[in-house]
Formats: sequence, C-alpha cells, structure tokens
Amino acid sequence: MAKRFLVPLDQRSVGEPAMAIVADAARAAGGTVRLLHVAAVPSIVVSPEGRTVAYADQETSRIEAAHLDDLRRFEPVFAGVPVDAVVRFGEPVEEILAEAEAFGAEVIAVMTTCRNGVKRTLLGSVAEQLLRKAATTVMLIRSADEDTTG
Repeated sequence: MAKRFLVPLDQRSVGEPAMAIVADAARAAGGTVRLLHVAAVPSIVVSPEGRTVAYADQETSRIEAAHLDDLRRFEPVFAGVPVDAVVRFGEPVEEILAEAEAFGAEVIAVMTTCRNGVKRTLLGSVAEQLLRKAATTVMLIRSADEDTTG
C-alpha cells in the first residue's frame, strides 16, 4: 500500500471531499502527504510608469508565501496524517515529476476539473501528461459536483 502521496494543486478551487479521498488513503496506509503548487517563474514587476516595483526574487517570495497559505488551508482535512506544503516554480509537469522523485512519491493524486476524458486528452492537460510520463501511480480525482455524463 502506498505511503507517500504527492498532491499537486493549482488555483482552481478544490473541494474538501476530493481532498478527503487522499487523506483517507494516506491515513489507512499510515502515509504522508505533500501538497504542491507549481507557479510560473516570476519576472520583475514594473509599474505603468516604468518603475521597478518588485524584483524577481521579491516577487518569488511573495508568490511562495501566498501559495503556501493557500495550500495550508487543506491541512485540517488531513488530521492525523503528516502533511507538508511546497511551492515550486517552472513548467507544471516537469516540476511535479521532479518533486515526485525528490519526495519519493508512490502516488501522484491529481485533482481534475475537466468535464470528460475526451476533453482532457484533446487539451493535453497536466493530468493527461502526468498519466503518460510519470514513473509512479497517478490517481485522478474528479470533483463530486462535476458532470459525469460526458
């Protein structure tokens, strides 16, 4: 039974019921969870007047802090399960795969919001790319409020 779960999350809202699936699996296995957000590499922030407002390293720190706060809102769902949160910068699929390897993930639990498998495949989503490229198990979790008829 898998004990190390990597859960990449993006800006879309993910409901607690979907997260509870991962929490239950990790709890049953005596496992650990790492929540991950991959953000775009920031650049210098310039005001409309052309003045530098924030340098890339400052913007990186700000973005990281904001996303860590967002990820930590899920910690109560994982009561009794060791959970940590990280933010990485770069291309999502590459960073998720690198983090999975660094963390020693046995499962990458991906929350999906697409309406059907055809759209997912045609759009080349992160989830679909992970299914093709990951060296470990990829678990797709659809929100309960999604249309399952398509």
